[in-house]
Amino acid sequence: MMERVAKLASERAVVVFTASGCCMCHAVTALLGDLGVSAAVHEVDGDMERELAGRLIGGRGPAVPAVFVGGELVGGTNRVMALHLAGELVPMLKRAGALWL
Repeated sequence: MMERVAKLASERAVVVFTASGCCMCHAVTALLGDLGVSAAVHEVDGDMERELAGRLIGGRGPAVPAVFVGGELVGGTNRVMALHLAGELVPMLKRAGALWL
């Protein structure tokens, strides 16, 4: 399962794993879209969501959204929003090739 996640996470500069009906997932994908990022968005099923929760975030908090930039796990909503508010998200996205301006 983690091989599948790793493969999907490295397919584009920004990859977001979401769940249907998740308002925080929508907020994160909307923010990235507003910044001009064309992220690959994958909706996960129950098994993959549990795997993400257990392996990536140690079972703490919600598994989605799980945001990967440049193939590396950035985190969920709190981490993405904190990076954005600190002015660190856009430079990270530029380094990963997700933004050119």
